[in-house]
Amino acid sequence: MTSKHTHPLLHGWRFRAMLLIVLLSAIGYLAFSLWGGWHEVVAALVTVGITGTLIALALSLVNYLVRFVRWQKYLSILGHQVYWPESLRIYIAGFGLTILPGKAGEAIRSVFLKNHNVSYPESLAVFFSDQLSNLISIMLLVSVGLWAYPQAQPVIIVMGGIILGILLFLQQTKWLQALEAIAQRKLPAKPARLITSSIEIVLHSKRCFSLPMLLYGIGMGLIAWGAEGIAFYYIMHVLGSDMTLQTALFIYAFSMLVGAISFLPGGLGGTEATMVALLMLNNIDQPHAVAATVLIRLATLWFAVALGVIAMSMPERKSDKLESS
Repeated sequence: MTSKHTHPLLHGWRFRAMLLIVLLSAIGYLAFSLWGGWHEVVAALVTVGITGTLIALALSLVNYLVRFVRWQKYLSILGHQVYWPESLRIYIAGFGLTILPGKAGEAIRSVFLKNHNVSYPESLAVFFSDQLSNLISIMLLVSVGLWAYPQAQPVIIVMGGIILGILLFLQQTKWLQALEAIAQRKLPAKPARLITSSIEIVLHSKRCFSLPMLLYGIGMGLIAWGAEGIAFYYIMHVLGSDMTLQTALFIYAFSMLVGAISFLPGGLGGTEATMVALLMLNNIDQPHAVAATVLIRLATLWFAVALGVIAMSMPERKSDKLESS
C-alpha cells in the first residue's frame, strides 16, 4: 500500500519558477552549442547515432543508480529506512535543480525527506556525505590522469593532503563540540545557530565516514563517475579520436572538478570551458571539441536535469510501513 500526494513546494508559482530556471539555462546552453558550430554538433550527433546515444545514457544511469544505492546506505546508517521507490524519486528529483548555484538545488531532497521523518540536519548530513564522497572519487580519477606527468605529481600530493585533512577534521568530535559551545556562549543568536546547525550536520555525517563506510563510499563514487568517464571516452572514440581511456577519464573528471569548485549552476561554463580547452590541448579542433563537450553534457547533466524535473512532478509514494527507527 502507498499513499500519493505532491509536495506544496511543487504547487503554483514555485514549480513554474523552477521550470523557468531550467528553460533559461537550456537556452543558454543552446547558445553555447551555436557558438561552437551548430552544424558540427548535429554532425556529431548523427555520427554517434541512436545506439551510441543510448549507450552514453545507459552509462549515465549507472552513475545515478550507483550513487542512489550509496545515498540509501547513508540514510540507513543514520537510522532511516525510506521506502526505496520514494527515496529514488527524491534522489532523482534533486537533479532537477542541479543548475542552481553551488549544490543548493540538490538540497531540495531535504524538503521531501522531511515528510519521511528525516530531520533537516540528518538529511543535510547525508547530502554532505554524498557530495564529499563524490569529490574524493573525482579527485582520485583526476590523480590517475595527472600521475603520468611528473611535474603534476606535487599537485596530487597536495590534493591528497586536503582530503586527509578534511577526513581527520570530521573525526574530531571533541573539537567540534567545543567549537559549538564557544559559539553558543560568545556569538549573537543567529551566527551561533548557524554554526551549531553546521556542526550538528558534520557530527551526523561523521557516522558515514568510518573506515569501512569511507572505502565503500569512495568505491561507489569511482564506479559511478568512472561510468560517465567511459561514456565520454566512448563518444570520443566514435567521433574518431584515438584518445586513451586514461586521458579521457582525466579530462572528464578534471572538468567536473573545475565545475564543482566554481560553484556555478551545474558547473555550467566552467566545466565546458575546461573540457574544450583540454580537448584542444590533445589535438582536437575547436568545433569537434565543442561538439563532444555538448554531447557528453547532454548525456550527463541535461539528462539528469530532465529526469529530475519528471521526478519532481511525480506524486509522492509512501509505504504504510514505519520508515525510520
